[in-house]
Amino acid sequence: MCRELAEEPLADEILAEPGWDAPLRLLGALHYLTLAEAVDVWRSPREVLAERREWLRDFVATQGVQTNEVQRSWVLLPLFLEVARRTGAETFDVVELGPSAGLNLVWDRYGYRYAAGEWGDAGAPLVLAGEERAPVPAELLSLRPRVGRRVGVDAAPIDLTTDEGALLLKSFVWADQIERLERLEHAIDVLRSDPPELVRGDFVEVLPDVLAERSAGALTVVFETAAMGYVAKEGRDRVFAALDAAAHHAPLALVSSGSPRARGAAHWGLYVRVWPGPREHMAEASYHGSWIDWLAGA
Repeated sequence: MCRELAEEPLADEILAEPGWDAPLRLLGALHYLTLAEAVDVWRSPREVLAERREWLRDFVATQGVQTNEVQRSWVLLPLFLEVARRTGAETFDVVELGPSAGLNLVWDRYGYRYAAGEWGDAGAPLVLAGEERAPVPAELLSLRPRVGRRVGVDAAPIDLTTDEGALLLKSFVWADQIERLERLEHAIDVLRSDPPELVRGDFVEVLPDVLAERSAGALTVVFETAAMGYVAKEGRDRVFAALDAAAHHAPLALVSSGSPRARGAAHWGLYVRVWPGPREHMAEASYHGSWIDWLAGA
């Protein structure tokens, strides 16, 4: 389908101002029609482009790409546990930058499988697993930190308590990746049982206020996956300045994605910082969390 659309003049017309994410927006729009109206876009995409031209043009012009891959929680959990190990914290608040719909804000409600053991409630409705290129240490899996407050800051958060929000998020999953769609369905059910707080806004601007509202003396863990990669240097500097300032008043940790060991490699490095200490490279992981390579202690 992508090959066909690449040479389709109607696609050029609909994507009036193509950018790097233009194909993702168009494919998301077509998947949306499939899910919402049972339109058979795969049989004849050109026919659908012609019939729904105006609707598609409006969708791709106004709807940004939304990805909230819950499998990322599988590679984030060991980092949260590492923070608990270092600090001794049994409960902490979590703040996510760029959470989309907030599926990774409820990471403690999922079940997990690793080579060294399992983590989470035995009856968790969603159990995550993946490939360990270097194993997660067993001693981390013995820790059971609890989450107090959970809040995310996003420029365009998705409300998964609505059918429209769930439909939109599903539309940006590749239509042939059935396992991801099924995992998303289960994650939505988990989130709906007790949704996290989602704040609409630019986290560069809003983060200082969010951190000011945290529980007195509680450890706050700020985390992000990919979000900082879309922020200019000036904005990143402001985020780090806000974190430094907040760390003077109460315990603070940061779990973040960044550059991998090999320059140009198509995956993430994952990092932990517990103030006042330095940022440390803990692991490498795929962008969607299908594998992890634990580096700490290697």
